[in-house]
Amino acid sequence: MKKRFAPLLSVVSLSLLSMSVIAAVSESTPEIEALPILSPEAQHAKSAKRILNTYARNHYKKFQLNDELSEKIFDRYLRNLDFNKNFFLASDIQTFEKYANTFDESLNKGDLSAAYTIYQVNLERRESRLEYALSLLNNKYDFNQADDKFYYDREDAQWASTESEMNELWRQRVKYDLLNLKLADKTLEEAKEILKKRYQRNIKRLYQTNSEDVFQSLMNAFSRSIEAHTSYLSPRNAERFQMQMNLSFEGIGASLQIEDEHTVVRKIIAGGPADKSGKLKPEDKIVGVGQDKGEIVDVVGWRLDEIVELIKGPKGTSVKLQVLKGDSESKKYEIIELVRDKVKLEDQQAQSKVYLPESSAGDVAPLGVIEIPSFYNGLTGHVRSLISDLKEDNISGIIIDLRGNGGGSLNESRTLTGLFIDSGPVVQVRTHTGNVQIERDNDGVIHYDGPLTVLVDRYSASASEIFAAAMQDYNRAIVIGEQTFGKGTVQRHKGLGRYYDLNENPLGSIQFTIAKFYRINGSSTQHIGVIPDILYPSAVIPEEWGESQEENALPYDRINRANYTTFSHTQDAIDVLTAKHNKRVMQNPEFAYIFSDIQEYQANKDKNYISLVESERLAEQQESKSKRLSRTNERLLRKGLEPIVSMEDLPEDALDIDPFLDEAANITYDLIATGKFVINSKKS
Repeated sequence: MKKRFAPLLSVVSLSLLSMSVIAAVSESTPEIEALPILSPEAQHAKSAKRILNTYARNHYKKFQLNDELSEKIFDRYLRNLDFNKNFFLASDIQTFEKYANTFDESLNKGDLSAAYTIYQVNLERRESRLEYALSLLNNKYDFNQADDKFYYDREDAQWASTESEMNELWRQRVKYDLLNLKLADKTLEEAKEILKKRYQRNIKRLYQTNSEDVFQSLMNAFSRSIEAHTSYLSPRNAERFQMQMNLSFEGIGASLQIEDEHTVVRKIIAGGPADKSGKLKPEDKIVGVGQDKGEIVDVVGWRLDEIVELIKGPKGTSVKLQVLKGDSESKKYEIIELVRDKVKLEDQQAQSKVYLPESSAGDVAPLGVIEIPSFYNGLTGHVRSLISDLKEDNISGIIIDLRGNGGGSLNESRTLTGLFIDSGPVVQVRTHTGNVQIERDNDGVIHYDGPLTVLVDRYSASASEIFAAAMQDYNRAIVIGEQTFGKGTVQRHKGLGRYYDLNENPLGSIQFTIAKFYRINGSSTQHIGVIPDILYPSAVIPEEWGESQEENALPYDRINRANYTTFSHTQDAIDVLTAKHNKRVMQNPEFAYIFSDIQEYQANKDKNYISLVESERLAEQQESKSKRLSRTNERLLRKGLEPIVSMEDLPEDALDIDPFLDEAANITYDLIATGKFVINSKKS
């Protein structure tokens, strides 16, 4: 397949993952041997008031800072500090209740002492729990004790009412950590030594907590209690956010977040080392980091900024990541080695390839596939150039691949739509003042008027949804794939500093929602996203995933329909295409695997524990390994290749399989065969 690239310029205002940190070089930290006594710094009262005033004046969602909101802030703040209920006791929560209705007054006055008091108790409880975990390493462990389990998801559990109840939770947790290391081929003594160092490091990191950590946790509790995509960034994280927006940095090219002391990969940056390797995936957990040939350091429980700085480094150097794969049932660690590189702007551009089915014998005209990783500034011009190149290859249709595209520039979604229609409205935007603006394409030119399909998945969000929705509303393209994420809001990034602050400590920045966008048919994409014309099988139930599951997300609603004229009616064609698609899917072994995985996921998705019985875990590992090897050999045989004995024997790129794109191509060929894609408009 031929691939083409075009230069990239800049980036994003509408995005699915607006809060992430990109992997920097470690700094030495002085040794401190006691918990700090934390209190607000001088700049925090000023920051709190500026944040409150900005939200009150400019946020899309109108809110009252009253007792009701105060209780929400209080509840979210506690969850920020102890999401899995592993540290606070029920008696602590009862003591804190006196603060539940005071957060509104505290923010108005800039008096943040209550939040600092709660945070101080949290530090003490964490230190106590980690000391207890260290003491448990002296115990003997039986990994064949029947029905022993670790409950890793305690979000909906009750707070532990007694010390002994909390001790039992930590017995399970320490045993879980030991068994994981044992299953990763460590001896029990080696595992205990690793955990001893881990817990001791975690205690030392408690000693390094600073006042800004408390302020950031409080301000994010406040911000997210207003709306799901509103947040505060500390001065340090604000600097990294700007670095990400500039799309120029050296590292591995991955966005990371902390979840329950683990570093979770949230997004792989197109064109970066992680993306090119194909080994690191979203939802993978990074548990260890090593430099080149150095020893891997356990990073469970580390601060995110410290992990980020450990992972990032000079171009050309190597970093080793010890990873717990997010899609693995075995829970066994893998070592992934990546060579750091500058994540180049041009590597994140849209690209095209000429697609021909493997079974074609020269009697099928090729298709063009245009992959769009994000809606960056300059995207439309690049896609226009790619379309021109594809036309020279006499392609018979185009697939726009928006899978994993979390959004970007609102303007680019408008102008990209304009390449495929002559003129008309593209998206409606309602501001925080209630005014509705219609963003239009006015050039009167269609740059491509042939058969068009748009491929989306559950990670397609925001600007991706604007484009896909416009193509669907105009009947200009067939939308294929999974129901999209459902983010229909627009954010603004704003620094809190003022020029007259002089040499005071920096104040960080905020990101807040200023508008909501709507399809030209009047429907919001908020919560429901875009429902494809032809749905792919998916493990995800839309009501259980995406924007609809974000706490305090803005609701779905409608406004008036814009004035526009659709192209030829395609419903009859969609019915025919869907029937053919369903028949192929039922006969395709790749989709049989997908259906099997969906069934397994649905059966286990509500499970909140994992076995602490070694024989059961080993059996799960072996089952997962055998299933993967069996599927691989079946695929190799279908390609006429020799089977392998282990996955390590698999030749590189031997199974470059993308069943979703292949089926999108089949649907596009079916669309071409119907002849119902013809449009009569002015061409470029």
